[in-house]
Amino acid sequence: MTVQPSARERLLDAADDLAFTQGVAATPVDEILRRANVAPATLYAHFGNKEGLIVSALQRRLARWDEVWQREIEAAPTPEGKLLAVLPAIGRFREGASAARWCAFLGVAAESPHPGQPLQEALASDTHLLTTRLRSLAVPVAGSEPAGFLASQLSLIFTGVLGMILRGMDTDEAVTLGVRTAEAAVDAARRQTFRHDA
Repeated sequence: MTVQPSARERLLDAADDLAFTQGVAATPVDEILRRANVAPATLYAHFGNKEGLIVSALQRRLARWDEVWQREIEAAPTPEGKLLAVLPAIGRFREGASAARWCAFLGVAAESPHPGQPLQEALASDTHLLTTRLRSLAVPVAGSEPAGFLASQLSLIFTGVLGMILRGMDTDEAVTLGVRTAEAAVDAARRQTFRHDA
């Protein structure tokens, strides 16, 4: 017997499927309520308002992304593989995520020039996870001094891969191109470190 998701989970699923696909501003609350099959009072009881729902949906999405990324890191056999795991993790995540056209966090950020504090914190948490983990993983590959710059390069490549997917490039093709570009950045960082050490 299949257990129906709770009203709270149905609302989060509806936000994921609708707001992160067609845009938050373009998705009326009534459409979310219809998809979740709940009354307005249920949304307000769980999340306060539409923005509260979006914040919670982003937090859940980030937790799921974090799990996928960590599995890719754990499966990689080398420090370089662990550093570059963020790129194949995109493909793995998109296999199980909603049909969002690209990164839900970037999409919401683009729509929210003046976000409230909870939304601002939710958006910042995605950036914090990306930048701090990449920097930590870059240290064993390039050394502590160049790690920050290499992590910034990989963040840019990561965002570029998401952008190419938005432009219609196949996910696997975009990830493969991103990995090759990232490998070149890693090689350049290693050569720079070698010259300094020599």
